[in-house]
Amino acid sequence: MAEVAQVSLLPAAQVAQEARVQQAQNGVCYASYGDTQISAEELERIVNAVPASVARALTKRAYYFVPLTLGEQDETTVAPKYTVDLGDRAICHRNFHFGNSECVFISTRLMQDRFALAFEYFINVGHHFVDSVGVPEAFSELVWSQAKADVRGETSQDAWESRRKATERVDGDRAPDEKAKSSYFESAFSDTVAIYMLSLTLDFDYSELREREYPLIAAPALAERLRMAAKLFPPNAGYEFEIRYRRRG
Repeated sequence: MAEVAQVSLLPAAQVAQEARVQQAQNGVCYASYGDTQISAEELERIVNAVPASVARALTKRAYYFVPLTLGEQDETTVAPKYTVDLGDRAICHRNFHFGNSECVFISTRLMQDRFALAFEYFINVGHHFVDSVGVPEAFSELVWSQAKADVRGETSQDAWESRRKATERVDGDRAPDEKAKSSYFESAFSDTVAIYMLSLTLDFDYSELREREYPLIAAPALAERLRMAAKLFPPNAGYEFEIRYRRRG
């Protein structure tokens, strides 16, 4: 019977101290630790996709790309290698406060491909950006006009649920739930920022964003949101934003 490889879990604080943190050209601080199965060049391309205007809001925060992150009870640990057993226990990401900084550990080995890894990173960046600067008024006006027009679908489960709560009172001729409305704007904006950055990094098909729990937002409505994101946060040098309704060739 083959022996099962034993991998010792490391405290998050130890990894935060040992990993070599570097600053990308856009200003984002990040590190790679352990057998991540992603090359330095690929990782740099993903990290640098964050527009500089977004990266400036990510102060006192570093992103650690590790094989597996585990969060059990109040403890955050890292597996420097992948095993099936640890993979079953791992989570996609975990935030860990170290000193006066926040460390975001992202499990690279739970992602099936570069698309999934990049999107996980960008979703975290999108939420952190909203936490730091909030939602631009112009974007809030856009998504609320789409919601009132009953545009089909949304960008995530959170956006879908908060939109439903915010609009059900409007349908009943009552004032909207302001808390749900604010949550909707935040979810929709962080989603849009994440999808926008993904589009700068990879050429992907819109249908790849589809999930079972909610209907995906209509393509023209998302295109409006993405164009606004591109206007607010121009791509860095070497990255290009483009929407194609049909693939060439």
